[in-house]
Amino acid sequence: MRICIARTQTDRPEEDAGAKACARRAHARAFTLVELIVVLTLLGLLIMVAQTNLFGVLRRQGFKSQVQDFVSAMQMAAFSAAENGRRYEVIIDPTDQSYLLREITSSDLSEVLEEEIITQGQFGTSCRLSYVEFDDGTYTNSDRSKFRVGPAGWTYGGKIVLLDEGEEPHAVIVNRLLPTVELVTGDPPLLTPKGKDEVPFL
Repeated sequence: MRICIARTQTDRPEEDAGAKACARRAHARAFTLVELIVVLTLLGLLIMVAQTNLFGVLRRQGFKSQVQDFVSAMQMAAFSAAENGRRYEVIIDPTDQSYLLREITSSDLSEVLEEEIITQGQFGTSCRLSYVEFDDGTYTNSDRSKFRVGPAGWTYGGKIVLLDEGEEPHAVIVNRLLPTVELVTGDPPLLTPKGKDEVPFL
């Protein structure tokens, strides 16, 4: 005759206590579903904020880089003309959103020879050409504009208005009395030269 003895929890109390302790420790270390959702949501928000800031920095850097390239081309024209006595021209095209700097070597100013081109560039989404205004009152946002400079300075002054990605204007100011080219924030009114009858006698 076989006798079976059923084990109860009281047969080995030390094993039951150890199992309960392990279960309590595992439960204490585990995350609930709500906690995981909260953590993942916070991580997602942090990543979105970081990406937004990064893209904003990159856009600002892209605008500064494109504006600096354009201003450098304008300054190169003025300084080269003052140094070597030759004539230069910066052609700005609002339709193509482009510009080029060339040295004028022929009497036909309407034709740009390949060997005359010194540098050329393209405006982009980070820096968009809005319009060009000369100090004689002419204005365009579609036709090609030409700023010519020689040893005596710029033939015409004016401003080139550029827009950043936030549609904020920035103006490149060309002063016919100065060889320097200035970049200012905003779209300031252009100072136009005065005729003799407009200047009061002192």
